Amino acid sequence: MKKLTILLMGLAVVIAITACGNKDSKTTEATTTPAASAQTNATPAASASATSGGQQVVLKATNFQFDKTEYRVKKGESVTITLDNSQGIHGAAIKEFNINLNNGNKSVTFTPDKTGSFPINCSIMCGSGHAAMKTTLIVE
Repeated sequence: MKKLTILLMGLAVVIAITACGNKDSKTTEATTTPAASAQTNATPAASASATSGGQQVVLKATNFQFDKTEYRVKKGESVTITLDNSQGIHGAAIKEFNINLNNGNKSVTFTPDKTGSFPINCSIMCGSGHAAMKTTLIVE
């Protein structure tokens, strides 16, 4: 019984670690949910650009990290945040704005209505570095 338990635990660890290394081939883009559109969000300063549609932010996710340590957006201006899983399978959650991007919902548009720093966490268990996969959204 003890050997079976150890074998199952080892298998679970291998699955968790390899999940982060899988390449996501889906490219679907979902529409904004009513809850998310009523909330505010921020985008990366380096990736944010002002267009006729507002600010555009791409959260590029690789194994256990986002491409930037912080993303900056302006309060009161429309923001479209898109999740790009360039390595592994990840999500991006911003609890304060009720946003949870994943493979089925890769993009959301909303207008931030409050300023501050808001944590962005990976919302899909992606392996041994999952707990450290964080960044920050700063709304100015």
